[in-house]
Amino acid sequence: MRIGLLGGSFNPPHLAHRAISLFAIKRLKLDRVWWLVTPGNPLKNDRALHDLTERMRAARHIAHDPRIEVSCLESVIGTRYTIDTVRFLRRRASGLRFVWIMGADNLAQFHRWQDWRHIASEVPIAVIDRPPQSFRALASPAAQALARYRIPENQAANLAQQRTPAWVFLTGLKLSLSSTGLRNLDGSWRLQ
Repeated sequence: MRIGLLGGSFNPPHLAHRAISLFAIKRLKLDRVWWLVTPGNPLKNDRALHDLTERMRAARHIAHDPRIEVSCLESVIGTRYTIDTVRFLRRRASGLRFVWIMGADNLAQFHRWQDWRHIASEVPIAVIDRPPQSFRALASPAAQALARYRIPENQAANLAQQRTPAWVFLTGLKLSLSSTGLRNLDGSWRLQ
């Protein structure tokens, strides 16, 4: 089974998260995408972070597809960093093939993530184009360091089977919606 992992604060979750997941399922030939709703992002200010239970409920409402599963795994297992979550999943679910999914905006600052090189060596990565972040992302320190491991987009369906490190940059989905943008609209959000 091939599982895409989409981690984030989902503060708030929105239709672009769903669209990215469905796009990844199709392009990467995934069986499922797991949304890993984090209790907190070490690179972000958590003062504006809504309650985990509220974000989980909202994420389940937005996901609305049996192939998308919403989890608060990181809270349950007590991890703070992606590398720890990935290692946990690889140990506990060794029969599954995982692919980490991120937007181009995350690739642009991936070099700031804890043990980012080890993340790349543990799990293949699919980067989803998010204009206008694409050029900055592809010029980022992580993209440059991992350039020789980038596979052509027309081989994306094979990413889950690739020996790591391996990554692909997927184009074709043009959404500019972001959680930050939604929070900035009026400073709040609530599931209706």
